[in-house]
Amino acid sequence: MKIRLSAIALMIACTASAAAAQDFLQPRVTMSSVQWPTAAYDVGDGPTDEIFAMLNADTNTRFAGIERSTVPVLLPMDVAAFRKDKADLNADAAASNKYFGEFSPSKFFHAGPAGYDATFWINPREYGIKSTWPKPVEVEIGGAAFVYDLQDPNHQEVFPPPKESGLAEKFPGIRRILRENHVRYAFERFGVPYVVSIQCYDRRPSAKIVACREADELAIRFLKRLTVAGGTPTGNLPEPKLDLARPEHKSDFTYYGPGNLIPNSGWRKNPGREDYTVYARLRFPFAQAPAYIKSQAFLHWGDCYRTGIVGRKGRKDASYHCKVNDKPLVFNEAHPENWSYPWRDNFCEWRDFLVGQCPGGYGHQAQDMRPSNCVLSNEGADRCLPYQHAIAAAADGPIWRSPGYLAAFLFLNTANERVRVSYLHMNPTLMDNDGLVSGRAVSAGEILGKVSNWGDHEHGTSYHLHFSMQVFTRSGWVWVNPYMTLVASYERLTEGRGTEIKPGDPEPVIPDKKPVILNPAPVPAVAATPDSDRPKPAAKPARHKPKKKKVRRRSKRADAD
Repeated sequence: MKIRLSAIALMIACTASAAAAQDFLQPRVTMSSVQWPTAAYDVGDGPTDEIFAMLNADTNTRFAGIERSTVPVLLPMDVAAFRKDKADLNADAAASNKYFGEFSPSKFFHAGPAGYDATFWINPREYGIKSTWPKPVEVEIGGAAFVYDLQDPNHQEVFPPPKESGLAEKFPGIRRILRENHVRYAFERFGVPYVVSIQCYDRRPSAKIVACREADELAIRFLKRLTVAGGTPTGNLPEPKLDLARPEHKSDFTYYGPGNLIPNSGWRKNPGREDYTVYARLRFPFAQAPAYIKSQAFLHWGDCYRTGIVGRKGRKDASYHCKVNDKPLVFNEAHPENWSYPWRDNFCEWRDFLVGQCPGGYGHQAQDMRPSNCVLSNEGADRCLPYQHAIAAAADGPIWRSPGYLAAFLFLNTANERVRVSYLHMNPTLMDNDGLVSGRAVSAGEILGKVSNWGDHEHGTSYHLHFSMQVFTRSGWVWVNPYMTLVASYERLTEGRGTEIKPGDPEPVIPDKKPVILNPAPVPAVAATPDSDRPKPAAKPARHKPKKKKVRRRSKRADAD
């Protein structure tokens, strides 16, 4: 059997890379070369800087901070009609949505050194658009000063746009992409990559989902309305670079390398994603250390995520294991292995979620994270009480979240980062009450809420935080493994450098870490008793003495006995 030299070289390179891949890696990006004069020509006549300064002054009243974008901002807006009404002091310019056709601006718009993001709503039935989905649909658009270049695998399906749409003529090279439950229309204009995206499912239409074939018409209508609405011309931007310095002081923090999953816990037993890239300089998402990145599906009390269980759950400390491996488990969420080092990656763990960066194309999309300890209500409880630990904002930035939604997204838009992270399994009602919705800006370290166990309802999952990360690529926002980004942020929080457990190293000993018992069983008290009720001392054993002659008077010794 012949093996090509290129294949041998690739294997050698991969082996060498794996051997040297213990250090943090910088993200790989491609910078945009913005053609500002061409964009200005679409707006009006005159010097480019002046055209955009006047445009920003007008549109800023509807899209605050639009001047911070380093790329031309495209929005589905009749800019000419809006500017005329504003010049004529027409009250519609302040709040009317008539300038956006079928679309309504949401409360989320964010621009910065890395580009911009915006979302709009459309109710298909209100405009006679055939749709089985009964609610409004959210449409995203973003333009980027740079995009992240991700190495394979990159599972996605790419098609040309529908011929009848006419999009190919307006946006040469536009692509229709199905990836990670979104239909995306990606194109380049003015030297800038833009992506319009709608969450959908590539299935038959249903009242329970937005089908991608239905989302197509909405995206096409949105694209046809796009015009230049703002942005500020800048010179060539420097390539992003993160400070990846690590603490010199060693700590007790240990972790398995990225991609090293619990054996056979990947999608259909596929391996994990070995990615040492640090994508952003985050503040660790828990308010305090210690914390533990641990699987909540394939460790103690976990449900093995539809892979099958051997044994029976339901009774505290009952023994069982997942069918995909022989790792012994017990039905007790407070088991010390759940709440101790080392950390273990679970980004590509077995789930039914599409993840382009996982070898099998499916995975978890995120890292399950546990706080410092488990608090039980009493000794007989088998699961942790919610709301015992605080969750912190990982960076300065705006929140993107509709009221009632299960996840909250936080955007990072800096000269070095174009990243968004999400928090899942917090209580949505409490998030609503705390104002954790679109339009709110937070600061790094600000408390966002408490760790919970919210699935579709309280107690619907284990006590943990599901923390995910996406970066902006030529295909739009894509899930990436946040594991090493979290390692770096944890080392900064604890001011200590961790130690990676490498293949062949001995398995660490699980510590005997006890949970916190909120209501311990009371110790029975010894009640005071009257002297007459006190137990009398046991009789002393009789001594063997020589017999004496009987006398009528009993001795004192006999009376005492």
